[in-house]
Amino acid sequence: MSHTDGRRDVETDRPLLTLVGLIVLLASAVVIAATTFLVRTPPSSVRDVATFVTLTFMIAVGGIVKTSVRIRSTTHSIAWVETAIVIGVAITPASWVVLSTVLGVAGASVILRLPAIKAAFGIGKNVLIAGGTVAVAGFLHWPGSSPPIGSLLGTLSIVYLAAALLDDLLAMPVIALASGTPIFRQFRSDLDLRVAGFAVRFVVAACTVLILRADPRLLLAVPPLVLSLHLAYSTRIRTRTEQHAWQRLARATDALNVVDLDQVLTTAVTEAAELFSADEVEIELRDRRRTVRGNAGGIAYDGAGPEPSTVDGRVMPVALEGHDRAVDLGVLRLRFAGPVELSEREQYTLRTFASALCTAVRNAQAYAELARIADEHAYAATHDALTGLSNRRHLLDEGTEQLTNRHADGVTALVLIDLNHFKEVNDTLGHGAGDRVLTQVADRLRGAARPDDLVARLGGDEFAVLLRGLPAPAIAAHRAEALLAALHEPLDLDGMRISVEASGGIAVAPASGGMPELLRRADVAMYQAKRAGQRIATYAPTRDTADLGRLTLGGELPRAVADHEFTVNFQPIVDLGSGEVIGAEALARWHHPTHGMIDPLRFLEAVERSGLLPAFAEAILDQALIAAGSWRDAGFDLPVSVNVSPRSLLDARFPGAVLARLRAHDLPPDRLVLELTETLTLSQLDVVDRVLSRLRDSGVRLALDDFGTGYSSLSLLSRIPVHELKIDRSFVTAMESTAEAAAVIRSTLDLGRSLDLTVVAEGVESEPQRRALWELGCAAGQGHLFARPLPSGTLLAALQRGAGGRPGALAPPLHDAGAVIRLPGRRSGGGRNRTATPAP
Repeated sequence: MSHTDGRRDVETDRPLLTLVGLIVLLASAVVIAATTFLVRTPPSSVRDVATFVTLTFMIAVGGIVKTSVRIRSTTHSIAWVETAIVIGVAITPASWVVLSTVLGVAGASVILRLPAIKAAFGIGKNVLIAGGTVAVAGFLHWPGSSPPIGSLLGTLSIVYLAAALLDDLLAMPVIALASGTPIFRQFRSDLDLRVAGFAVRFVVAACTVLILRADPRLLLAVPPLVLSLHLAYSTRIRTRTEQHAWQRLARATDALNVVDLDQVLTTAVTEAAELFSADEVEIELRDRRRTVRGNAGGIAYDGAGPEPSTVDGRVMPVALEGHDRAVDLGVLRLRFAGPVELSEREQYTLRTFASALCTAVRNAQAYAELARIADEHAYAATHDALTGLSNRRHLLDEGTEQLTNRHADGVTALVLIDLNHFKEVNDTLGHGAGDRVLTQVADRLRGAARPDDLVARLGGDEFAVLLRGLPAPAIAAHRAEALLAALHEPLDLDGMRISVEASGGIAVAPASGGMPELLRRADVAMYQAKRAGQRIATYAPTRDTADLGRLTLGGELPRAVADHEFTVNFQPIVDLGSGEVIGAEALARWHHPTHGMIDPLRFLEAVERSGLLPAFAEAILDQALIAAGSWRDAGFDLPVSVNVSPRSLLDARFPGAVLARLRAHDLPPDRLVLELTETLTLSQLDVVDRVLSRLRDSGVRLALDDFGTGYSSLSLLSRIPVHELKIDRSFVTAMESTAEAAAVIRSTLDLGRSLDLTVVAEGVESEPQRRALWELGCAAGQGHLFARPLPSGTLLAALQRGAGGRPGALAPPLHDAGAVIRLPGRRSGGGRNRTATPAP
């Protein structure tokens, strides 16, 4: 069996040349020895010469007529030289066999025009096979004189086995060096194919020896027999080789059926290197500007552009254009270190593999695009489009996972942050400016948060930060302070410096209720901070107005409305100069059957969220109007003030309900004052404008409560047609200690005078406050100095009793009757029957 490799430039391979030279040197020694013996025993007859010539011819034919099978990186040539050598040992002297081998293989090399190095290796290898075969045969004393057929075949098998082993031992190291394959791997490669070939040729040798034993003259019939068997066996070998090639192609294309592009390219490179025995495989994707290069051992280069290859030789490119040739993705290149010609079957295999690779790349790209779109949708579903922060859904999901993770370290807390008076930015500068403010706030919160924290925008101007892995609950307050401190510096908005105020609520993860309860508690804490005028508040169960574990408000509200458990107390509004009562504000109370009297701060928020607001508002309005009617019947015609929830103003039916209650109690509309909170953020809606306009046009008076606590005061005044302003109690409390508070009160009074509005000061607790407000020009006030909130009957009794023998008065006048004083400006009763008592 002869082996040649058409892929390597063996003449430049020093180890290979050394090995071939050694084989040729050993073969030369064998030839010299055989020549010496031939000189001693030359052919003595014409028959001997004919036998020598015939054997030489057989060996030459065995070297010429062969089947070339390209398996992996090596071209295997299946020849019959060792068969002819074994036959020659059976019929001629040993020296004749060696010399016939030299002449026959040399003649075959000339005819095949083999390169000198390959011709020398072929001659040397086969001479050594002949010499080794002769030596084994001589050791076994074969052929001898007419041994039994069984003994003949046994000895023949040993001799042939020696020839086969010598063939592999001499050829495999050279093939391994030529192909760059490890020697042991080369020995294992296609072992079954080689064994089958040796078996077939042994049968031919055995049959030939038996024929010659019967009649030596039949030697001339052996070459045609060998040729026919060779053709049949070659056909079988080619069929099997093609079957294996198609099987490898099927496995290679199946391996490409993955959806990851990197895996597709890696698999394609390694499989193509194995399938086509290439030294290097390169895939260039034009649309991705990506080149991947490697061999059967893996990827050697993966980059954005082509890089010079280290393999210098034949390059076989094939376009990646698929079966339809509608798209050109790039090119697949096979690189060989030497001259290689692919057979027609290999060329078709290459085109088929390239088409499968094109399909695999397109599928992987399509899958990657679908995955990208899915990721974008998943991101969009869990993140805020404006700021890029997590949204409420993502916050709830991440928080739930954190709270249910038993192995999570540390304490989990939530900080809820709400921007104060953000609406004014939108109203004044436009929504585009508001969006930029929200984006800058998001950036600052993201920068102030720790890597483990999750920053989210819940909607509007409300943000949340999930704090994870805190060493102690108290640390949450320090983290919240740092987050709000990040918003302290003014924002730069188109060259303008805008300050942002925010309120924060902190809550630590509860033992039950999960993330929704944690978010609710943080929300409660945030509103506690807003009501108290603080920047940050920590959740406290004792101040939770919606703590269902304490009061179960959600379940008890319907019953409370149905059973009329909500009652109303009234705080009188007093003329600061005379001390006479000029009105009263209705304040709701919950007379709980178990818990007693409950302050409105503990249930109003729950009422607004429960859906019972219309029924609750109607019950409070009814009681307030009944009280005003009873006072009027007793001789005290006082207007009554009732607080209105901003949500009521979104109900277009609200004015009709108010006017219906006024008619039912036979009270003129101007005896009712509806107080609107200054934190109202819905005044820009048309429905609110229509509701307020209808109420005012009907004669109902409107008051703006908590005036001066935010930036919306003037903008609200321009939209809401109010009759009265109420100065927030925080300014009254601070007016004696801070000039700023006094300045706010003074400016509010000036505004009221210029707009002809009544101004009422809340939270009057002492006589010095009363006198200071009067001297500033404030006509009316309410507070504990005059009376705490009282039931309707109690207030009527106090009015009838009066102060200092004056019914309707709750405080003595600031000055004696008839006295004349100089006032700082005009006081307006605003239609409320308020008078200023003259003083001396």
